[in-house]
Amino acid sequence: MSFALTILGSSGALPAYGRFPSSQYLTIQNRHFLIDCGEGAQMQLMKYQIPVHRINHIFISHLHGDHYLGLVGLLFSMHLQKRTADLHLYSQKGLDEIILLHLKYSKSTLNYTIQFHLFEPDQPVVLFEDEALTVETIPLIHKLPCAGFLFREKQKPFKIDKQKLLPDMKLQHIVLLKTGADVYDDRQNLLYRNSDFTLPPTPSYSYAYCSDTAWNESMITQLQNVTMLYHEATFMEDERNKAIETKHSTTLDAARMAQQTHAGKLLIGHFSARYRELEPALAEARTIFANTELAIEGNTFELSV
Repeated sequence: MSFALTILGSSGALPAYGRFPSSQYLTIQNRHFLIDCGEGAQMQLMKYQIPVHRINHIFISHLHGDHYLGLVGLLFSMHLQKRTADLHLYSQKGLDEIILLHLKYSKSTLNYTIQFHLFEPDQPVVLFEDEALTVETIPLIHKLPCAGFLFREKQKPFKIDKQKLLPDMKLQHIVLLKTGADVYDDRQNLLYRNSDFTLPPTPSYSYAYCSDTAWNESMITQLQNVTMLYHEATFMEDERNKAIETKHSTTLDAARMAQQTHAGKLLIGHFSARYRELEPALAEARTIFANTELAIEGNTFELSV
């Protein structure tokens, strides 16, 4: 699976009815990310047989406990299991102090190094970039400073049409064609036109994780045409006043955001403990955005050709 999301926790502030606080596991082209780490996240990672030590990047949206209280336990477990690879932790200021305080008073020194990457949540900023993808923050509106995360694949290589390869083609010519370029000789004479030897790249996907937030019109432009959108839907529409009071969203807020960003798919989560059954929330969101699913524990959403 080159782009797959597994839900580890879908509950709001309180665990309820078998639902855990927020946490998600995302794989993109053999890169492994953990997004938020609520209480019990490491138990969920074990339950779904997720390879913990492949996770090298953890993103924490904000410092309400239901989004990070599982982190310290996970860090110590990685230590006890003899992890040595660096772990990159992306968060706002404060989480570094919390973790270092735990290490100080437990007189612990981890086998591995935590690389802290601190960000300010009020403006989009690129947190991670390599040859395959970027990760940037999404400014959100909540009681505490809060940011979501936008994972976006870069354009993938063109595919070589093997039936059209010529015997005298050199490896460096093929590599250049895969970038989308034409191939010229030293005198700038055209040797191989890209369109004659390649097939279009496979699609590049994007995933937006919108953690706790009130309705936030300012992020519509940033999230245009996102392939898959996770948007919290703590309350149903009849509890809109409660959503406004707590700076959370309703099912219809999430659906309108998916509609206005032209998202391919909407996932809703962070459900209030007042809801035992979630089908009514799903049905309500689907009245505006039909391609909506529940982001509940154990569900994996794969993006593929």
